[in-house]
Amino acid sequence: MHRSTRRGYAGGSEEDTGRRRRPRPLPPSPREVVVTVTHDDVVRWIRAFADAIAQNKDSLTDLDSAIGDADHGINMHRGMTAVLAKMDGDGSADIGALLKTVGMTLVSSVGGAGGPLYGTLFLRLGAAAAGKEELTDEDWVAMVTAGVEGVQSRGKAEPKDKTMVDALIPARDALASAVAAGEPFADALRSSAAAAEEGMRATIPLVARKGRASYLGERSAGHQDPGATSSWLLMRTAAETFGDHME
Repeated sequence: MHRSTRRGYAGGSEEDTGRRRRPRPLPPSPREVVVTVTHDDVVRWIRAFADAIAQNKDSLTDLDSAIGDADHGINMHRGMTAVLAKMDGDGSADIGALLKTVGMTLVSSVGGAGGPLYGTLFLRLGAAAAGKEELTDEDWVAMVTAGVEGVQSRGKAEPKDKTMVDALIPARDALASAVAAGEPFADALRSSAAAAEEGMRATIPLVARKGRASYLGERSAGHQDPGATSSWLLMRTAAETFGDHME
């Protein structure tokens, strides 16, 4: 993580009469503090997400066994293992290129709905970060916004359909609101992760309206959505990886 500040100055000409004093620099406002996420930070985040998937593989699969194909944890673990292997050969500092590689690897290695949806999410994150070697908090908002739009476009899911969107949309909204309000980026990330967790838990009473779970009708109620759960892990690891380094 790097921090830099942009300093502004009060208006007025410089001692044009010989009597006027040079204006003093104004202190930076909270919004003028630029917090940057580096390429290495993004690599650490992806590795942390892969670790979280590995640690929760069985529980994700158990959740999916109740309303799906019983393979979400297995598929995501296989995909993130492939991502880690692919990243080992990445020598670029371009964050966008890195995230696009993650997305394409997930599309090609993850079965079920998870591959296309998570692949699209990372591809859109990468497109929004194209050519960037560092990210500001506002860059991250734009990236998450683009990623969520991509998932919705690909899966045609809306809030309360009992999908990963139910975690991602609250996470996006909480992040955008916190950053717009000038909150420290670490706090904004934690708010985003907390909103994702709340959205994940809110899927339990819902009746699924998308995917295999929708075939169960009312019987899908009472179960937490596995895709929303892995999406919460994604946002939680971002908060832990990026946010904790800013303290």
